[in-house]
Parts: sequence; structure tokens; C-alpha cells
Amino acid sequence: MEDLYDYIIVGAGSAGAVLANRLSADPRNRVLLLEAGPKDSNPFFHMPLGYAVTLKSRRYNWQFPTAPDPETGNRVHLWPRGKALGGSSSINAMIYIRGNPGDYDGWRQIGCVGWGADDVLPYFKRSEDYEHGAVPGHGVGGPLPVREAAFVHPLSLALIEAFEQSGIPRRDDFNVGAQEGAGLCQFTIEKGRRASTARTFLKQAMGRPNLRILTEALAHRVVIEEGRAVGVAYERHGRTHIARAAGEVILSGGAVNSPQLLELSGIGDAERLRALGIAVVRHLPGVGENLQDHYSVGLSWVLKPGTPSLNSEAHGLPMLKSLVRYLVHRDGMMAVGPAHVTAFARTRPELLWPDIQYHAAPASLDADAYKRNELVFHEEPGITIAVCVLRPEARGSIHATSADPRVYPEIRPEYLSAESDRRATVDGLKLTREVFSRPALATLIEREREPGCHARSDAELLALARETGTTIYHPVGTCAMGPADDPMAVLTPDLKVRGVEGLRVADASIMPRLVSGNTNAPSIMIGEKAADLILGREPPAGEPWPADPRHAPAPGDAGAA
Repeated sequence: MEDLYDYIIVGAGSAGAVLANRLSADPRNRVLLLEAGPKDSNPFFHMPLGYAVTLKSRRYNWQFPTAPDPETGNRVHLWPRGKALGGSSSINAMIYIRGNPGDYDGWRQIGCVGWGADDVLPYFKRSEDYEHGAVPGHGVGGPLPVREAAFVHPLSLALIEAFEQSGIPRRDDFNVGAQEGAGLCQFTIEKGRRASTARTFLKQAMGRPNLRILTEALAHRVVIEEGRAVGVAYERHGRTHIARAAGEVILSGGAVNSPQLLELSGIGDAERLRALGIAVVRHLPGVGENLQDHYSVGLSWVLKPGTPSLNSEAHGLPMLKSLVRYLVHRDGMMAVGPAHVTAFARTRPELLWPDIQYHAAPASLDADAYKRNELVFHEEPGITIAVCVLRPEARGSIHATSADPRVYPEIRPEYLSAESDRRATVDGLKLTREVFSRPALATLIEREREPGCHARSDAELLALARETGTTIYHPVGTCAMGPADDPMAVLTPDLKVRGVEGLRVADASIMPRLVSGNTNAPSIMIGEKAADLILGREPPAGEPWPADPRHAPAPGDAGAA
């Protein structure tokens, strides 16, 4: 017997958990939430530095391999994506950054009506419970805690000072104004525990009798009859089931899983689908195209003996003491994310807003292990920083390679395939060295570990980027929304799949362009806005993004300079 619901949500991640909460808030709505992974019951989910365990897990993490990537030495990059309640919000670095207002104004300018900066700010605020109260641009009382770091290392403060000495201002809040500056990260952490969307949005809703949550339920396809999505076929514990939707089916599987599921359901490029033996329901050539990601290149330094860094706390008895401190007080190094400092900078003075972002930790890590999604700390004291280009021009793709939903899709990221991305990456690496030459850090440094003195020229730095960089876990764009005259747009601006009734997508895959920063907060915002679109609610009144008088206003076009 088939179960009947008003709404079926596929994926319990950053956006899907929000939707499950908001759609089930009305007791008249029967809601089913399907999640391919297990419950988030492992204690490492909730300890912030438990990230080191879940990042390399294959039970809680999809660990998608890419195809060999031509511009990065034909290397295969390993993409961690959350596979549990909370999705990637259960395994990410917990950094809360919304992006630049110009990102969203750029979406609106290309035809995504309702997605400008002033349109989306109320949805960011709706989710948020900001530590410092209802100051301009922030919200209070929402499910998602946004907090300052519970632990600040002196080395992090020295790094911020070095950025200041390089002309990059100190910034306390990256979610107002034009972003430029360096400062401590804000985190989705509450009282020393990760605040994933499972622990926040889903926890609020779990007791509702009209919400059913099924874990370890792998979606096989959307059931489509006479041009309308009417349900989802899924597998659970070796048996196949069909759940039917009287209202809508919403895909929230993320930038990898959502386009794959559309293709498995017969929605995508017709020729590609026929080659896989999949009956074509709707020819949409944009499905799986427009892939964008932040490609990150790291550098690290060895510090002088005796210089404090987290390396000394990551081994032996000091690590045990840090664990005991965490268990007793919920603070210390294990109560914050792996990156403590972030910075946004311009590689060229003519740019109106930052084009690169840094993530830094007061410790040095094994670079090869990091590419395997493992955090391995060096023995001697050190510091690590990574740079990524915020708005890459490179475009890749994600496509199903089989009609079997268990077979991973082919991911072609096409990192560094655009000249502008290569240029900004090299300039970002040069700026990194400039920052580390400033007195605040130079007096602490013994030598550069990665890459060392062999990479000096632009050509050598580009070779370094090709050889050592990898994803920083921000794939988007593979089910992009767009205007009616865009033949590659998969979705309308109200997130409906073109030409198929009763089917929407709500996750990071809907972004037409990658935002300038980390993608978890924007994905949560997408879930909030999608709920209003699905329920037919009037959007909240637009609200100007708080300005920062120290910097030029962000341009409307996301790629403008």
C-alpha cells in the first residue's frame, strides 16, 4: 500500500531540514522527509572538532570522487558531502557567512526575481538567533544559533594583526557591508555543540505527528505521471517503496544528488538520458551543468620552537587534557571549528569588492592527508592558511552514469580552467606571503613548510596550485534557476522544475552563481524562502543589507570589477 503525503522532501540537509520544519508547522500538512544516511546519533557529530572523524567517514559522508581533473594534474578530488540527518551541516566547518549582497543582486539582475540582497536578508534573519541580539542585519529567536568563537588562540590574533599590517582591515562581522577584512569566524555552535540543521530545525519539529522522517532511505526516482510529480520511489532496508504526494515533491539532496535524481527520473538532456536507458520525461539540457565550486590552495609555515600553536595540543597528553576540558566545560580547541580566522581581500586595487577568501587555523596540517579528507597535525608548531577565488568563472558538470541510483554520478569540476581563476589564485598566493612577511607573524616564523622556497615565480605558483589545491566543499549551481529565456535554466525563480508540475528543487544546486563565501548559511536561507514559495505565502518586506561606510558598495553584477 502506498503512503500519501502533502509534501515529500528528499534530503534532510541544510535546506531540507528547514523545509521539514516550516512545512510541518501547519498540522494540516502531512510531510515525509527522506534521508539516505542514518540518524545523527554518533557523538562526533556534535563535538565541533569531531569534524576530524566525520570528514573521513564513509558511513556519514558520501565521499564522492571526481573524474580526473585536467587542469589540476588529472587528479581525482574527493568531495565530502553529508550523509545523515542534517546533511553537510552535520559534517561541515560550522562557519556562518552569508556571502556578499552583490551576489544576490547579481542573481536578480540576470532574471531571478525575488532573490536580490534586500529580498533574501529577511530569510537569513528568520533563521538566526544572533549572539549579540537584533542589531542591524541580524535576527534573534530563530532556530539557528550564530555565536562567536568560544576559544581564541593568540596565533589567530597575530594573523589578524598581520592582515591589518598589509592594509586589510580588521572586521568583526562578515555578514554586513562589503565583506573586506580579516577576523575571527562566527560559528553555528551553541554551548560547545554543533548546531546542525538536524539539531536545530529538525529537533523543533520531530514531535509533530504530521511529520514522518525516514533515515537510510535512498531515493531511486521521482514518480511522474502525465507531466506531474506524484511521488518518490525509494529503497529502505533492501525493500523498494513508493510514497505519493498530493501536493509537491521537493528535492533537497544538494549539488550532487539533486541533478542525479532528476536524471534518474527522466529529466535532463534527452540524448544523455537515452544513452543510459532512461525514458525521457522532460528535455532540460541544463540539468547537471553550471557546476561551480571554491578551489582552495593551502600554504603552511613552521613556527619557532616554543611558539604556541594547536599542534602542541593535538598529540599525546595535551590532547587528552583538551578532550577532558571539552567534556567538562564544553570549551577549548575542541569546541570550535577547524578554521578560526577568515579574511576577504581584493587581489587588484581596481576591484570594488573582494575576489578571494582565506581560511586559517593556528596549526599546521599534513597537506596530503587533507586531500584524503583527513586532519593530521604536524608535531612541530605551525600555522596553515588556504586561499580560494570567490567567484570562479570555471564551469563543470555532474551527470548520472547509470540508471542505478547506487552508482555515483560523474563529477567534472574543471578547476582552474578559466584564465581569470588562475590569475586570481596566483595573486592570492602572493598576497598570502605578503601578509606572512609582516612583523606580527614574521617574528614567529622559522620557515615556510608548504610550498617552501621552490615556488616563487607566477608560473611556479600556478604549478603549485595545480598540484596541491582541492575543494573547500562548496559545490553549487547544477539545477540553476533562471529567467524564461535562458535555455539552460532548470528552474524558474520560484524553484519549480520547468515543464514538470508539482516538482521543485531547494538546495545549493539552485544557485545560478556561486556566492562569495561559505555556502551553509545561504542553503538554509534557500530552505526558508522555498517554504514560503511552496505554501504560497507573501514574502516578507524587503530589507536593505546593512551598509559598511568604509567600503564601496558592492556592484549588482556578481562578476563586476
